[in-house]
Amino acid sequence: MSNLDKTIRLIIAAIIFFIFGFVCQCWWWLIGLIPLLTAVYGYCPLYSLIGKKSCKK
Repeated sequence: MSNLDKTIRLIIAAIIFFIFGFVCQCWWWLIGLIPLLTAVYGYCPLYSLIGKKSCKK
């Protein structure tokens, strides 16, 4: 997974956490865990389903 991909995922997770965690104060902030965990661990299950390779060889 490229650094750009990880950065985009972390930004999306931060936006979701901010909007649903602080502004709305509801449980929907948990959805932000998906892009956060895929950025941290470098594995995206959606990529394997569509056959995209994100690692350079």
